[in-house]
Amino acid sequence: MEFTEAYKLTGPCCFSPNSRYIAVAVDYRLVIRDTLSFKVVQLFSCLDKISYIEWANDSEYILCGLNKRPMIQAWSLTQPEWTCKIDEGSAGIAYSRWSPDSRHILTTSDFQLRLTVWSLLNTACVHVQGPKYGSKGVSFTKDGKYAAICTRRDCKDYVNLLSCHAWKIMGVFAVDTLDLADIEWSPDDNAIVIWDSPLEFKVLIYSPDGRCLSKYQAYESGLGVKSVSWSPCGQYLAVGSYDQMLRVLNHLTWKTFAEFMHLSTVRGPCRAAVFKEVDEPLHLDMSELCLSDEFLQGNSDVSEGHFRVMYEVTEVPISLPFQKPPSDKPNPKQGIGLMSWSKDSRYIHTRNDSMPTALWIWDIHHLELAAILVQKDPIRAAAWNPTCTRLALCTGSSHLYMWTPSGAYCVSNPLPQFNITDLKWNSDGSCLLLKDKESFCCASVPLSLESSEYSSDD
Repeated sequence: MEFTEAYKLTGPCCFSPNSRYIAVAVDYRLVIRDTLSFKVVQLFSCLDKISYIEWANDSEYILCGLNKRPMIQAWSLTQPEWTCKIDEGSAGIAYSRWSPDSRHILTTSDFQLRLTVWSLLNTACVHVQGPKYGSKGVSFTKDGKYAAICTRRDCKDYVNLLSCHAWKIMGVFAVDTLDLADIEWSPDDNAIVIWDSPLEFKVLIYSPDGRCLSKYQAYESGLGVKSVSWSPCGQYLAVGSYDQMLRVLNHLTWKTFAEFMHLSTVRGPCRAAVFKEVDEPLHLDMSELCLSDEFLQGNSDVSEGHFRVMYEVTEVPISLPFQKPPSDKPNPKQGIGLMSWSKDSRYIHTRNDSMPTALWIWDIHHLELAAILVQKDPIRAAAWNPTCTRLALCTGSSHLYMWTPSGAYCVSNPLPQFNITDLKWNSDGSCLLLKDKESFCCASVPLSLESSEYSSDD
């Protein structure tokens, strides 16, 4: 793997959808870099510090959210002189997002008073009263033709279906939730999943015309759903809950066909490979070197030896580090808080928040545990390659960790004082964006990369 030098950032940064550019927030400035040369191709100045950025789907436009002001600014890469500013005045702007056609911006006002659709083609705008949330509760179909927007009125949750062509409401239906948490279209656009707040375990499947296709409730007492994710193929729906279980539903009967437990002790029989992060000392033969006592005292690294990070394959049974959440505090750190499918829908990785140093990888085809990665530090982020079965993760250390069905390996970041706290793949899976607190870099990933070819020094 090859790493670029580190570049400054003070806020968000992300790849463009076509992978040609990287947008970086540096205080008031939006810096656009080319992903091949990393040269600055555009530089835009905003009116305040940038809180979040979002690319349009066609990679031609980009918007910047300014949380300190009730406004957003949008820019064009092909027409640098073109500018757009949306100011809601006293209503404020809690969040903004692009429509699938890249020519409309949806903004949600403070206190969820209304959601407004702004057109970049003319001065027309459409209002939806009472959106449920600011940054969530909105989902688009994969073909970009329809939007589902969650609203709430008279202590009842509703779903508004809008046409993204004319931005007219096609229908409104009530949903059987106490306090709707979020909504997401299925990958084939034939169903909508809605789940309730953590206070009640309830997952509802609706058709676009408002018919309830299924209601799933694993249990009644205790905290409920924590995370929900469709598989890319659309045939599976994964539900992670506070009881530390992963349940997978099928798209034909909407019944569970797999339940995976996250136990702190993994016992046999188990075919899963357990990879444990360890420090391996590098033994240097310095018998022929003449070093003074003063030199050894001033250079403790020489006397104590150097280490390299690597994975050690461990046999079961194995006990995983477990943190019992306090019972007197809200939002306990337990349950499936991190979950994502591989591109081919065969694997899904999970993290039980009460065991934050362990990443579980499940094989859906064989309905079994495929691997466990046991890190020294809590896992900050994990992401699948969008084109192949390769998983990358980071823990806030200077190392990058990867897993493929053939094994796991550690990659050392050569940049000094650079700790990887977040990562993102570009759309073709050839490059990783690695973030530190005040800087970022990129790492190119060869398509033929295999675990047996790389060690922690590569």
